[in-house]
Amino acid sequence: MAYTYKYPRPAVTADCIVITKEPDPKVLLVERGDEPFKGCWAFPGGFMNMDETTEQCAIRELEEETGLRVSDVHQIGAYSKVDRDPRGRTITVAYLAIVDEPIAVNGQDDAAKAEWWPLSDFLDKPSGIAERPHLAFDHYDIMQDAVKVFNRHKE
Repeated sequence: MAYTYKYPRPAVTADCIVITKEPDPKVLLVERGDEPFKGCWAFPGGFMNMDETTEQCAIRELEEETGLRVSDVHQIGAYSKVDRDPRGRTITVAYLAIVDEPIAVNGQDDAAKAEWWPLSDFLDKPSGIAERPHLAFDHYDIMQDAVKVFNRHKE
């Protein structure tokens, strides 16, 4: 017997932020191939399947969108601003994966491209100093939190 829940439920997504341990770290981003934010850059991620955890979702989406396989991730946090996704009420759980150096990747699934970017492009700087790609959703905010977690785990 199916249970009917009378309250609306949000969608759940997971994102995987991958950063290298190099002296000048890089971060992996995908160019979105679909709306919303088509043509903008984002973390690999997507909607959680009913039979997986958010951690499994982040790892699966990373591989589906870039070809990169990881097994060890660290939770950064959950992001639940009401208007963070124009498609509807969506909560994401973000994870960090740390790799030694950039690994060959390519855009797959709904990612038009996958590329490594200097992490320094996304650190808080006065406007006009660095040209950084436009990040979709609230991924700039998540990036700032990811850097804090990265600094704790990179050793």
